[in-house]
This record gives sequence, structure tokens and C-alpha cells, in this order.
Amino acid sequence: MQGKVMAGQRVRRLRRERGLTQARMAAQLGISTSYLNLIERSQRPVTVPFLLKLGQAFDIDLQRFAEDDEGRVTAQLREVFGDPLFARSRVGDQDIRDAAQASPGLGDAVILLFRAYRDLLENTMNEAEGLGSAGADGTAAAPASSAPSAAIRSDEVQDFIQARSGYFPELEDAADQLRADESLDPDGLYEGLRAVLTHAHGLKVRVMPADVMHDLVRRYDRHGRRVLLSDALAPEERVFQLAHQLGLLGWHELFDDIADRSGLEGEARRLLAIELADYFAGACVMPYERFHAAAEALDYDTDLLGRRFGASFEHVCQRLVALQRPGAKGVPFFLVHLDCAGNVLRRFDAGGFRFARFGGLCPRWGVHRAFGTAGETRLDIVEMPDGARFLTVARAVARPGAGHALPGQQLVVAIGCQLSHANRLVYASGLDPERPGAVTPIGINCRLCERSDCSARAFPPAGRRLIVDENQQGLSPHFFA
Repeated sequence: MQGKVMAGQRVRRLRRERGLTQARMAAQLGISTSYLNLIERSQRPVTVPFLLKLGQAFDIDLQRFAEDDEGRVTAQLREVFGDPLFARSRVGDQDIRDAAQASPGLGDAVILLFRAYRDLLENTMNEAEGLGSAGADGTAAAPASSAPSAAIRSDEVQDFIQARSGYFPELEDAADQLRADESLDPDGLYEGLRAVLTHAHGLKVRVMPADVMHDLVRRYDRHGRRVLLSDALAPEERVFQLAHQLGLLGWHELFDDIADRSGLEGEARRLLAIELADYFAGACVMPYERFHAAAEALDYDTDLLGRRFGASFEHVCQRLVALQRPGAKGVPFFLVHLDCAGNVLRRFDAGGFRFARFGGLCPRWGVHRAFGTAGETRLDIVEMPDGARFLTVARAVARPGAGHALPGQQLVVAIGCQLSHANRLVYASGLDPERPGAVTPIGINCRLCERSDCSARAFPPAGRRLIVDENQQGLSPHFFA
């Protein structure tokens, strides 16, 4: 920890979560009440000894506790106030930093409100343009709903997973219990999971033709007491789908307990259940201790890990992100899934890498070009505007479809870590960050990037004045002051 770290909001939130008064918490930490009060009011920085006392007294993950909430909220608020809605406002960058430091929770509330506004605006514009204004029978369709959209619900779920550092020890324990109770053989996991579904839940597993399953790869037929899988699924995907279904059936009470603690409601709870089932499936296929040991021994080679555990590149990457067990952590990876239009389908921020809440990714980042080399691994060293460097590993993958009429989804899955961790990865072999052209300067996205020498810029940065000069043309279509 370098420099002064003001973590008053986080300390106060921890105290209130534990139901403690300042006097009681100060006594447990062996400090004075007045000193704790100064820390909570951000008039004193937290120190390393203070953090160590917190970790010992309250059994918390210090790395997670010390994460830069203010930096995250500041970046997202800059994006919010860069919207044309606030073009005439007097909110400056210093105002945003002050607000994020004083109350990150309030900043999160502003971000949530802006997301709701954007969603409502989009619904209103769609209705005004007549999208879906009449049904097939010519009758008027229902007006756009003012309820939060699926995109907002998905963001809420990803935010909850982010807050848990992508790690769920209770699901790890559940997967360990399943393997122990059923004596599952790693080399015969498909048959083992199939037997559990049959004996414990009275279900038959059938592999059906893709044209019969149409646009489904898995279906739980409750009345027919069957689990149907599409024959378009690769063998490793069939195993994963069986483990996913078993998690939904056998551990739904555990999923409900986690959802209760998340505070999510409605569709968000159901989306979270799907994410938890995915996590459970990953823990079944790739047991934590064995997978962590293999990842370290194989220098995080995703191909070798996939072959050893019978898992796809996508699921291996998701499992690598989850290696956050205290005392047995892996490389702190971030993760992103994006489609060919640049839409971010899934994200996980870690190791200081930030994703934009609104909008896509930086067009200079090489992950976009992975679509042109399907099946091959693309490596990039990128540098953010603050000088932080990252090694990224990306690959284009295809999710199954149902033939020519219903092609599968094409997407890029990418993971990355700070360059300081790259020596632990097989992918760093032969890379020379000091070689001219080896490092690509990128930004979070165009709205949040101040780089003036970018020929790939799509928009001027938020809060900067656009300069229009018909007498000159540059590599970038935008000049700004």
C-alpha cells in the first residue's frame, strides 16, 4: 500500500454491518474512539498496522477491503456526467472526485439512477420510432415497460459477483460434498452426474438431435422427468450442463440463501441463480485445490488445463477468475466476453483494470481482432492512460447452434492480468514489453479516454470542448480542447 489511503466509508460500513458502536469497535482494535472517528470521517488515512488489526479482529479479506472503491466510482461518475444530459451542468472533475471520496455509496446510487434513465430513454425512443408498435394482427402493442430492463438486471447480478471478488466458498464446499458423497470419478464425470440425476432426482438424461431441440441446448422437462441435451453440444459442454442442472435441483436452497443476502429481487434473483449454477458446475468439473495446483504447475496454460479437466476455453477462463480463496489465490485475472458488435456480455474487473459501465471497449485493444483468428490465442500488452500495463489473452469461440438456419453465437473470451504477474504465465515467454511497438496504448473507452493521438477514436472525451475546423483533417475525426 503506497501513499495515503482514505477508507473511512469502508470502515464505517464494516462497523455498521457488524452492528458495533464506534467505542465497541475501537476497543476490539485497541485504538481510541476519537482516532476511529477521524478515520471514518476520512480525516486520517488507514495504515498497514490498522488494516492488519482489522483483518485479525473481523476475519476479512484485506486485499478485497483495500480495493479502490473511490477510483471505480470516480471513473463511472465521469462517464455518467459526460452524457449530453449534463452538457450544461457545472459538475467538474474535482466535484466528481470529491463526491466519490466522501460517499462512494451515494455515487453508486447516482450511477444506478442514470442506468434507469438510460433504459427508460431507450424504451421511449423505441416506442416513438414505432418499433413493435403493432402486432401481427395489426393491433397496437403494449407500451414499453418502465420496469428495469434485462440489461440493468444483468448489471446488478454482475455487481454482486464483483463485490464477492468472484469467489463463493459455500459453492466450493457444495461441489466438494457432491464429489465425496457420490464418489465421482473425474474420468467418468458425465456418467457419474447422470447417475446422480437418475438416482437422487428420478430423472432420465437424453441427448436429442439439434433440430428437435431447435434453439435450446438444455431443457429440464419437469413433467416428463427428463433432462434433454442437444447433440450440438461438445462432450465437455454436456458434462457442464448436467452439473449446472444438478446444482439448480440439489442446491436450490443454498442458491436462495445467497440470493437473500444479495438483496436482489425478481428477474435479478433468477439471473443470479443461473450464474451460481454455472459457478457450481465449474467447481464440480474443476475442483478448487486440484485446479489451482494444476494452474500453477502448468503456468496457467488454458489449453493444457482444458484438456486435463475436460473443460472449454470459456469455462477454464471463468474458473481462473474464481481462484480467490484466502491462502490459495491464483493470478488476479480480469475477464470479458464480447460479441462481434463489441457488446460486453460479461465482465469482471480485477487487478486494477476498469471496464466502462456504458458503451463498449477501446477499439485499439486487440481483443476485437481475435474474431479474425478463430480458435487461435491472441496475446496483447496494453497500457492504460495512467501507465498501468496488462497482458491480455483472448480467443474467439463459438457457442453451439442448430445448423445453418440457427447458427451459433460467435464471441471473444479474454482474460488478463497486470504485467507484474505475467511472469507466472506461459504466455509471457518471448514477450518483450520494451520492444518498440510491443505495447498498445488503450483507454477504457472513447468517452473516458483523454488520448489526443488516437486515430481510432469514435467520440471526443467527456467534458472536453469539440473543435471544428473545416480547413484541416487529421487522422482522428475529432479535435478537442
